[in-house]
Amino acid sequence: MTRRFGDRTAVDGVSLRIAASETYGLLGPNGAGKSTLIRVVCGLLSADAGTVSVAGHPVRPDRHAARALVGYVPQDVALYPDLTARENLRFFGRMYRLGGRVLAGRVAEVLDLVDLADRGDERVESFSGGMKRRLNIAAGLLHQPTLLVLDEPTVGVDPQSRHAILDSVRSFGAAGMAVLYTTHYMEEAERICDRVGIIDHGRLIAEGTRRELVAELAERDRIELVADGDLTAFTAACRGLSGVDTVTTGEGRAHLLAVDGASLLPVVLDTATRHGLTVRSVQVIEPDLESVFLHLTGNALRE
Repeated sequence: MTRRFGDRTAVDGVSLRIAASETYGLLGPNGAGKSTLIRVVCGLLSADAGTVSVAGHPVRPDRHAARALVGYVPQDVALYPDLTARENLRFFGRMYRLGGRVLAGRVAEVLDLVDLADRGDERVESFSGGMKRRLNIAAGLLHQPTLLVLDEPTVGVDPQSRHAILDSVRSFGAAGMAVLYTTHYMEEAERICDRVGIIDHGRLIAEGTRRELVAELAERDRIELVADGDLTAFTAACRGLSGVDTVTTGEGRAHLLAVDGASLLPVVLDTATRHGLTVRSVQVIEPDLESVFLHLTGNALRE
Protein backbone atom coordinates (compact mmCIF):
# COMPACT_ATOMS: atom_id res chain seq x y z
CA MET A 1 0.00 0.00 0.00
CA THR A 2 1.20 3.50 -0.85
CA ARG A 3 -0.13 6.85 0.31
CA ARG A 4 1.20 10.26 -0.76
CA PHE A 5 0.56 13.83 0.30
CA GLY A 6 1.59 15.96 -2.63
CA ASP A 7 5.26 15.24 -3.32
CA ARG A 8 5.76 13.47 0.00
CA THR A 9 5.31 9.71 0.21
CA ALA A 10 4.10 8.95 3.74
CA VAL A 11 3.66 5.19 3.23
CA ASP A 12 5.84 3.64 0.56
CA GLY A 13 4.85 0.18 -0.67
CA VAL A 14 4.09 -1.39 2.71
CA SER A 15 2.75 -4.95 2.73
CA LEU A 16 1.74 -6.79 5.88
CA ARG A 17 -0.69 -9.45 7.03
CA ILE A 18 -2.24 -9.91 10.47
CA ALA A 19 -3.80 -13.26 11.25
CA ALA A 20 -6.79 -13.94 13.46
CA SER A 21 -5.69 -14.33 17.10
CA GLU A 22 -2.46 -12.42 16.36
CA THR A 23 -1.26 -9.20 17.99
CA TYR A 24 0.96 -7.34 15.53
CA GLY A 25 3.13 -4.52 16.88
CA LEU A 26 3.91 -1.60 14.57
CA LEU A 27 6.95 0.39 15.71
CA GLY A 28 8.61 3.41 14.19
CA PRO A 29 10.09 6.84 15.01
CA ASN A 30 7.83 9.89 14.89
CA GLY A 31 7.08 10.76 11.28
CA ALA A 32 7.80 7.24 10.04
CA GLY A 33 4.32 6.77 8.54
CA LYS A 34 2.52 4.86 11.30
CA SER A 35 -0.38 7.28 11.68
CA THR A 36 -1.01 7.46 7.94
CA LEU A 37 -0.91 3.69 7.63
CA ILE A 38 -3.41 3.33 10.48
CA ARG A 39 -5.79 5.86 8.94
CA VAL A 40 -5.79 3.95 5.66
CA VAL A 41 -6.29 0.61 7.44
CA CYS A 42 -9.29 2.08 9.28
CA GLY A 43 -10.80 3.48 6.08
CA LEU A 44 -10.30 7.10 7.09
CA LEU A 45 -8.00 7.71 4.11
CA SER A 46 -7.84 6.06 0.72
CA ALA A 47 -4.63 4.50 -0.61
CA ASP A 48 -2.97 5.90 -3.72
CA ALA A 49 -1.83 2.39 -4.66
CA GLY A 50 -2.50 -1.05 -3.28
CA THR A 51 -5.43 -2.27 -1.21
CA VAL A 52 -6.38 -2.92 2.40
CA SER A 53 -8.76 -5.76 3.14
CA VAL A 54 -10.19 -7.23 6.33
CA ALA A 55 -11.61 -10.76 6.13
CA GLY A 56 -11.52 -10.42 2.36
CA HIS A 57 -13.49 -7.15 2.26
CA PRO A 58 -11.72 -4.09 0.76
CA VAL A 59 -11.59 -1.22 3.26
CA ARG A 60 -12.06 2.27 1.81
CA PRO A 61 -13.70 5.49 3.00
CA ASP A 62 -16.79 4.70 0.88
CA ARG A 63 -17.14 1.09 2.08
CA HIS A 64 -19.09 1.46 5.33
CA ALA A 65 -19.79 -2.26 5.77
CA ALA A 66 -16.09 -3.11 5.45
CA ARG A 67 -15.07 -0.29 7.82
CA ALA A 68 -17.42 -1.76 10.41
CA LEU A 69 -15.12 -4.81 10.59
CA VAL A 70 -12.47 -2.56 12.15
CA GLY A 71 -12.43 -1.23 15.70
CA TYR A 72 -10.28 1.88 16.13
CA VAL A 73 -8.99 3.14 19.48
CA PRO A 74 -7.23 6.48 18.84
CA GLN A 75 -4.33 7.83 20.85
CA ASP A 76 -6.43 10.79 22.01
CA VAL A 77 -9.34 9.79 24.25
CA ALA A 78 -12.57 10.19 22.26
CA LEU A 79 -15.28 10.29 24.93
CA TYR A 80 -17.91 12.75 26.13
CA PRO A 81 -16.88 13.81 29.65
CA ASP A 82 -20.36 14.97 30.72
CA LEU A 83 -21.91 11.56 29.93
CA THR A 84 -21.57 8.44 32.04
CA ALA A 85 -19.50 5.51 30.86
CA ARG A 86 -22.66 3.59 29.97
CA GLU A 87 -24.15 6.57 28.10
CA ASN A 88 -20.95 6.97 26.08
CA LEU A 89 -21.02 3.33 25.08
CA ARG A 90 -24.71 3.46 24.16
CA PHE A 91 -24.02 6.46 21.93
CA PHE A 92 -21.14 4.77 20.12
CA GLY A 93 -23.11 1.53 19.91
CA ARG A 94 -25.91 3.28 18.05
CA MET A 95 -23.35 4.59 15.59
CA TYR A 96 -22.54 0.94 14.87
CA ARG A 97 -26.30 0.38 14.41
CA LEU A 98 -26.65 -1.64 17.57
CA GLY A 99 -29.77 -1.30 19.66
CA GLY A 100 -32.16 -2.85 22.14
CA ARG A 101 -31.08 -5.89 24.09
CA VAL A 102 -28.09 -6.49 21.82
CA LEU A 103 -26.65 -3.06 22.63
CA ALA A 104 -27.42 -3.36 26.34
CA GLY A 105 -25.72 -6.75 26.41
CA ARG A 106 -22.64 -5.53 24.58
CA VAL A 107 -22.31 -2.47 26.85
CA ALA A 108 -22.40 -4.72 29.90
CA GLU A 109 -19.87 -7.13 28.35
CA VAL A 110 -17.28 -4.51 27.39
CA LEU A 111 -17.58 -2.68 30.72
CA ASP A 112 -16.85 -5.95 32.45
CA LEU A 113 -14.00 -6.70 30.03
CA VAL A 114 -12.19 -3.44 30.90
CA ASP A 115 -13.03 -3.78 34.61
CA LEU A 116 -15.36 -0.77 34.76
CA ALA A 117 -18.67 -2.56 35.43
CA ASP A 118 -19.00 -0.92 38.85
CA ARG A 119 -18.32 2.57 37.43
CA GLY A 120 -20.68 2.44 34.45
CA ASP A 121 -23.12 5.02 35.80
CA GLU A 122 -20.49 7.61 36.73
CA ARG A 123 -19.61 10.57 34.53
CA VAL A 124 -16.41 10.20 32.53
CA GLU A 125 -15.18 13.60 33.76
CA SER A 126 -14.65 11.98 37.17
CA PHE A 127 -12.50 9.16 35.77
CA SER A 128 -8.72 8.91 36.05
CA GLY A 129 -6.63 8.91 32.89
CA GLY A 130 -6.26 5.15 33.01
CA MET A 131 -10.01 4.60 33.39
CA LYS A 132 -10.69 6.85 30.39
CA ARG A 133 -8.20 4.85 28.34
CA ARG A 134 -9.91 1.59 29.28
CA LEU A 135 -13.32 3.00 28.40
CA ASN A 136 -11.90 4.22 25.10
CA ILE A 137 -10.90 0.63 24.34
CA ALA A 138 -14.35 -0.60 25.36
CA ALA A 139 -15.93 1.72 22.77
CA GLY A 140 -13.77 0.16 20.05
CA LEU A 141 -14.91 -3.32 21.06
CA LEU A 142 -18.67 -2.75 21.10
CA HIS A 143 -19.36 -4.07 17.59
CA GLN A 144 -17.06 -7.10 17.96
CA PRO A 145 -14.61 -6.09 15.22
CA THR A 146 -12.55 -8.55 13.21
CA LEU A 147 -9.52 -6.24 13.49
CA LEU A 148 -8.86 -3.99 16.48
CA VAL A 149 -6.45 -1.08 15.91
CA LEU A 150 -4.91 0.34 19.09
CA ASP A 151 -2.87 3.53 18.64
CA GLU A 152 -0.63 3.98 21.70
CA PRO A 153 -3.38 3.08 24.19
CA THR A 154 -1.23 3.38 27.33
CA VAL A 155 0.17 6.89 26.88
CA GLY A 156 0.00 8.86 30.12
CA VAL A 157 -1.59 6.18 32.29
CA ASP A 158 -0.52 4.93 35.70
CA PRO A 159 1.33 1.59 36.01
CA GLN A 160 -1.69 -0.27 37.36
CA SER A 161 -3.95 0.83 34.49
CA ARG A 162 -1.20 0.10 31.99
CA HIS A 163 -0.88 -3.43 33.33
CA ALA A 164 -4.66 -3.89 33.06
CA ILE A 165 -4.73 -2.60 29.49
CA LEU A 166 -1.93 -4.93 28.40
CA ASP A 167 -3.64 -7.90 30.00
CA SER A 168 -6.83 -6.97 28.14
CA VAL A 169 -5.03 -6.75 24.81
CA ARG A 170 -3.56 -10.21 25.33
CA SER A 171 -7.06 -11.56 25.94
CA PHE A 172 -8.33 -10.09 22.67
CA GLY A 173 -5.90 -12.21 20.68
CA ALA A 174 -6.76 -15.26 22.74
CA ALA A 175 -10.41 -14.69 21.80
CA GLY A 176 -9.58 -14.83 18.08
CA MET A 177 -9.38 -11.12 17.26
CA ALA A 178 -6.63 -9.68 15.07
CA VAL A 179 -4.93 -6.73 16.79
CA LEU A 180 -2.74 -4.00 15.28
CA TYR A 181 -0.89 -2.31 18.13
CA THR A 182 1.32 0.78 17.98
CA THR A 183 3.34 1.88 20.99
CA HIS A 184 6.25 4.05 22.10
CA TYR A 185 7.13 1.56 24.81
CA MET A 186 9.40 -1.21 23.57
CA GLU A 187 8.72 -3.43 26.56
CA GLU A 188 5.02 -3.48 25.63
CA ALA A 189 5.80 -4.82 22.18
CA GLU A 190 8.05 -7.49 23.68
CA ARG A 191 5.38 -8.46 26.21
CA ILE A 192 2.22 -8.76 24.11
CA CYS A 193 3.06 -8.83 20.39
CA ASP A 194 3.33 -12.09 18.46
CA ARG A 195 5.12 -10.33 15.60
CA VAL A 196 6.55 -6.87 15.14
CA GLY A 197 6.97 -4.67 12.08
CA ILE A 198 9.39 -1.72 12.09
CA ILE A 199 8.53 1.17 9.78
CA ASP A 200 10.87 4.03 8.91
CA HIS A 201 10.58 6.71 6.20
CA GLY A 202 7.35 5.09 5.08
CA ARG A 203 8.87 1.66 4.44
CA LEU A 204 8.54 -1.57 6.38
CA ILE A 205 12.22 -2.28 6.99
CA ALA A 206 11.94 -5.36 9.22
CA GLU A 207 9.30 -7.82 10.34
CA GLY A 208 9.20 -10.95 12.45
CA THR A 209 8.95 -12.37 15.93
CA ARG A 210 11.09 -10.91 18.68
CA ARG A 211 13.49 -13.84 18.40
CA GLU A 212 13.75 -13.50 14.61
CA LEU A 213 14.47 -9.77 14.79
CA VAL A 214 17.01 -10.07 17.60
CA ALA A 215 18.81 -12.78 15.60
CA GLU A 216 19.58 -10.13 12.96
CA LEU A 217 21.99 -8.49 15.42
CA ALA A 218 24.20 -11.59 15.55
CA GLU A 219 24.47 -11.40 19.36
CA ARG A 220 25.73 -7.83 19.46
CA ASP A 221 25.36 -5.89 22.72
CA ARG A 222 24.12 -2.34 23.23
CA ILE A 223 26.18 0.08 25.35
CA GLU A 224 24.18 3.02 26.65
CA LEU A 225 26.15 5.95 28.04
CA VAL A 226 24.76 9.14 29.60
CA ALA A 227 27.27 11.99 29.80
CA ASP A 228 27.71 15.75 30.07
CA GLY A 229 29.69 17.44 27.34
CA ASP A 230 29.99 17.47 23.56
CA LEU A 231 29.34 13.99 22.24
CA THR A 232 30.34 14.80 18.66
CA ALA A 233 34.06 14.01 18.87
CA PHE A 234 33.40 11.07 21.21
CA THR A 235 30.94 9.58 18.70
CA ALA A 236 33.42 9.90 15.85
CA ALA A 237 36.14 8.24 17.93
CA CYS A 238 33.88 5.33 18.94
CA ARG A 239 33.03 4.63 15.31
CA GLY A 240 36.71 3.88 14.80
CA LEU A 241 36.93 1.34 17.63
CA SER A 242 37.31 -2.31 16.75
CA GLY A 243 34.13 -4.23 17.52
CA VAL A 244 31.79 -1.22 17.35
CA ASP A 245 29.12 -1.56 14.69
CA THR A 246 27.04 1.61 14.99
CA VAL A 247 26.94 4.70 17.22
CA THR A 248 23.94 7.01 17.61
CA THR A 249 23.42 9.95 19.98
CA GLY A 250 20.56 12.05 21.31
CA GLU A 251 19.62 14.02 24.43
CA GLY A 252 22.98 13.55 26.14
CA ARG A 253 23.08 9.82 25.44
CA ALA A 254 25.23 7.63 23.23
CA HIS A 255 24.06 4.23 21.99
CA LEU A 256 26.75 1.85 20.75
CA LEU A 257 26.06 -1.51 19.12
CA ALA A 258 29.08 -3.74 19.60
CA VAL A 259 30.39 -7.27 19.80
CA ASP A 260 31.10 -8.25 23.43
CA GLY A 261 30.08 -4.94 25.01
CA ALA A 262 31.40 -5.89 28.45
CA SER A 263 34.96 -6.29 27.18
CA LEU A 264 34.74 -3.09 25.16
CA LEU A 265 33.38 -1.00 28.03
CA PRO A 266 36.76 0.09 29.52
CA VAL A 267 37.88 1.35 26.10
CA VAL A 268 34.63 3.28 25.64
CA LEU A 269 34.97 4.91 29.07
CA ASP A 270 38.60 5.84 28.39
CA THR A 271 37.53 7.37 25.07
CA ALA A 272 34.85 9.40 26.85
CA THR A 273 37.40 10.71 29.37
CA ARG A 274 39.88 11.67 26.66
CA HIS A 275 37.17 13.70 24.91
CA GLY A 276 36.23 15.65 28.03
CA LEU A 277 32.96 13.93 28.89
CA THR A 278 31.65 13.51 32.41
CA VAL A 279 29.98 10.10 32.42
CA ARG A 280 26.80 9.98 34.52
CA SER A 281 25.85 6.37 33.87
CA VAL A 282 26.71 3.49 31.60
CA GLN A 283 25.27 0.03 31.07
CA VAL A 284 25.70 -2.92 28.75
CA ILE A 285 22.43 -4.42 27.50
CA GLU A 286 22.23 -7.79 25.82
CA PRO A 287 20.41 -8.01 22.47
CA ASP A 288 16.73 -7.05 22.67
CA LEU A 289 14.05 -5.50 20.50
CA GLU A 290 15.21 -1.96 21.28
CA SER A 291 18.71 -2.87 20.08
CA VAL A 292 17.19 -3.98 16.78
CA PHE A 293 15.22 -0.74 16.50
CA LEU A 294 18.26 1.45 17.16
CA HIS A 295 20.34 -0.57 14.73
CA LEU A 296 17.78 -0.30 11.90
CA THR A 297 16.56 3.28 12.36
CA GLY A 298 19.38 5.02 14.24
CA ASN A 299 16.75 6.56 16.53
CA ALA A 300 15.33 5.89 19.95
CA LEU A 301 11.69 4.83 19.71
CA ARG A 302 10.42 7.90 21.57
CA GLU A 303 12.24 10.41 19.36
